[in-house]
Amino acid sequence: MFALIDGNHFYCSCERVFRPDLKTRPVVVLSNNDGCVVSRTPEAKALGIKMGVPYYQIAHLEQHAGLVVFSSNYALYSHLSHHMMHSIASLVPRTEVYSIDECFADVSGLNQLPELALQLRERVWQWVGIPCCVGIAPTKTLAKFCNHLAKKHASLRGSVVWPQWRTDIQQRALRSEDVSEIWGVGRKLSTRLHAINIHSAWDLHCADTTTLRRLFGVTLERTQRELQGIACLDWENQPAAKQSIVCSRSFQSQVTSLDDLRAALSHHVQSAVHKLRQERGCCQYLRVFAASNRFRDDLPQYYGHQGSFLAQPCDDTLQLHQLAQQQLQQVFQAGIAYKRCGVELGHIHPKHIQQLDWIANASIKQRPELMQAWDSIKRKYGDKHLYLASEGLGTDAWKMRQQHRSPQYTTAFQDILVIPN
Repeated sequence: MFALIDGNHFYCSCERVFRPDLKTRPVVVLSNNDGCVVSRTPEAKALGIKMGVPYYQIAHLEQHAGLVVFSSNYALYSHLSHHMMHSIASLVPRTEVYSIDECFADVSGLNQLPELALQLRERVWQWVGIPCCVGIAPTKTLAKFCNHLAKKHASLRGSVVWPQWRTDIQQRALRSEDVSEIWGVGRKLSTRLHAINIHSAWDLHCADTTTLRRLFGVTLERTQRELQGIACLDWENQPAAKQSIVCSRSFQSQVTSLDDLRAALSHHVQSAVHKLRQERGCCQYLRVFAASNRFRDDLPQYYGHQGSFLAQPCDDTLQLHQLAQQQLQQVFQAGIAYKRCGVELGHIHPKHIQQLDWIANASIKQRPELMQAWDSIKRKYGDKHLYLASEGLGTDAWKMRQQHRSPQYTTAFQDILVIPN
């Protein structure tokens, strides 16, 4: 038996944790560079704000409708997500984190499932301050469906336990939702299903299995069987190791100078290699890329990239940064207005399993003590307190626009919330 616990409008809820005055106000969170809406509260939905709408189209609502806008604060969201998952794990024998705001929990053999669902919601709210909904069912797909129903219908009070419903109620629920609401059925697939008269979740449940497999493959067949209560998706006890790591971000404005690109690339290399060490891996391939704004047809278009293999796997920031800057020199072309650049680390191997090249010149330095000290300082004091000097080159044009970012209450000493006497 699976439970799916999902934080409601998670990014907005994280902002409300430290701003209780926003409890009934319409709130939205924007994507990188304050581009589009990626999270919205029910009050914001009531204003007609759609997911993905550009910020400039709703900016007037700040004055006319009391809308509160936040830039993405990923450090805060990640930290609160960690606490949310910890609070869930305190009540169940096993969990599987699915995303930053979703978690599967093993509730097999546990009694009084409706009471457990309520307990999970109350604990996350009490320990973290995040409202959530719970769906419990014999398969992961049905658990996701139950969670969707719990979010959609206020009368269900935030939780749905599938086995507690009569068969006729289960059928009515499946008939009430479009097939696109089923986990794993996206917009394109649902359009193809509509073309063969599979419109609702119930239609998919009752469809001919042989035909589904012939037309759409085994993945959709598994989805159908999951809807029928036959578990096809098991627990993922160990997350799959990353095959590559990419760090890239659009600039707040276009840049033309090499120094600005060097600074941006320096920032991305440090982030990528830090993630690499967190994965306890070493990479043997590095690629640098830079591109113009593909939405500006009036400007010259350019996408340049340069990659190379290393003689030995490496997780040393200084070594990989030096190689990345050399590659950028080959990628850069004067006269191009760049909108983004980034770095990719590939051919990642576990740090404890490496096959060294005894013939190649061992020119790659490994400084594990220095890297360990670096990570420790950044973990304690934040990214802004220790970085490569090249990150300070040029202007701030490459940095991400975050005009509405809230303080990093839980991850930066200078942002710790102070409550006046």
